[in-house]
Amino acid sequence: MSGLILHPMKEIKIIIEGEHLKFVSDLLDKVKATGYTVINIISGKGHHGFHEGHLMFNDTASQVMVFTVVPAEKVEPILSGLGPLFDRHSGAMFVSDVAVSRRDRFIPEKP
Repeated sequence: MSGLILHPMKEIKIIIEGEHLKFVSDLLDKVKATGYTVINIISGKGHHGFHEGHLMFNDTASQVMVFTVVPAEKVEPILSGLGPLFDRHSGAMFVSDVAVSRRDRFIPEKP
């Protein structure tokens, strides 16, 4: 082993219509997630059938995936914030256990 120490964290993957990206990114900023990645124009098959990943009119008309890695205590506030979105709109969310070597990158600095 190279001497790296792994720290447990949670990875949250959120698949939504592109028009809801600002809602999700604002939520992640509000709970102080230190960062997130957005993958635009994704394809897949789910409860509503197959969703083609192509640009129709603009990037808000296609599905996007947002994923972030956060400490475990941030999962519940994110889930609570996403509840109203998923009550009214289609989408999916996955929470997984992950380990990171650079824990300081995922914990916001105290002011």
